Amino acid sequence: MAVLVHIPGYVREFTGGLRLVTLAGSPATVGEALASLWTLHPGVRDRVVTEQGEVRPHVNVFVGAESIRFTGGLATPLAADAEISFV
Repeated sequence: MAVLVHIPGYVREFTGGLRLVTLAGSPATVGEALASLWTLHPGVRDRVVTEQGEVRPHVNVFVGAESIRFTGGLATPLAADAEISFV
């Protein structure tokens, strides 16, 4: 299975209009998954994280229905079929 990232409308211009990005490999954490996303679509990075690599205060990142603010932040572990979204 692959990790899927749901892309919100405000950053789709940086993913070529994609609503969903499938990440190759099996990232173990949210941080690894987002690093893979940045490799594919670097313009998304600055909209989601700060220059220090922390999730911006006004951005919420979820694995399934759980906010990573309560599950370990970027170190939140991922299952092989995880779905990530941010708003």
